[in-house]
Amino acid sequence: MDISYIITPFFAWLITGITKFLVNSAKEKRFAFDLIGYGGFPSNHSSIVSSAAAIIALKEGLDSPVLVVALALAFIVILDASSLRQQVGKHARSINKLNIDKQEPSLRERMGHTRIEIFAGILVGIASAYILYTLTI
Repeated sequence: MDISYIITPFFAWLITGITKFLVNSAKEKRFAFDLIGYGGFPSNHSSIVSSAAAIIALKEGLDSPVLVVALALAFIVILDASSLRQQVGKHARSINKLNIDKQEPSLRERMGHTRIEIFAGILVGIASAYILYTLTI
């Protein structure tokens, strides 16, 4: 079994997570462990699904039926990261404004991704797949 199909999304997740932590820490001028998670630059979700599609395209070819499934999954995840989760973040901001007495903890407002964050995630995912592909040839 070729384990590059399993390692590639994990590698993309790791590279994206480290990059996101470094970017957030530089912006905040502190170690930003509390900003690990949803949202931010680059998009982990986009990186993971694009790396899976890219490694399939590189190893199986562009005419592979499996690539169609991977691309469909990637589109669903990317659309979710950009639109649905953006709306969830807006709802959280509104709910937090209503939470005047602060008895309940604030909801996380940073949920979705901007187009630039998603594009960067896709680039990291494709680059991750290409790096692992060239190492396993």
